[in-house]
Amino acid sequence: MYPPELVKPMREDLTSVGFEELHSAEAVNQALSKKGTTLVVVNSVCGCAAANARPGARISLQNSKKPDNLVTVFAGVDREATDVARAHMVPFPPSSPSMALFKDGELVHMLERHHIEGRPAEMIAENLVDAYNQHC
Repeated sequence: MYPPELVKPMREDLTSVGFEELHSAEAVNQALSKKGTTLVVVNSVCGCAAANARPGARISLQNSKKPDNLVTVFAGVDREATDVARAHMVPFPPSSPSMALFKDGELVHMLERHHIEGRPAEMIAENLVDAYNQHC
């Protein structure tokens, strides 16, 4: 577990633009049972989350079409919530950071760490926007 003061700014990077933090298995299951589209960001303390994933997620929200629901779990902090979110992302292996778009509870788009690491935030945002335009 990481100290709360360390992850606070990393959490706020997403919550400040409308993401809801999920801290329990129940909260994840409720969020993913909602009708419509839900973007789940598995947040992380790693450098690619700071430089690529979180900025990419924020930039993607400037699109006219966007998910109905924005949620996040924090790997290494919200273990139970992260484990349940990842269980919904099968067959993809656990990775953080990662992003998954669900439509009516069904996984329709996935960005794993290897899609994020080393790629600019704008490229990640473009990938998400394509998914929003198709599914939202």
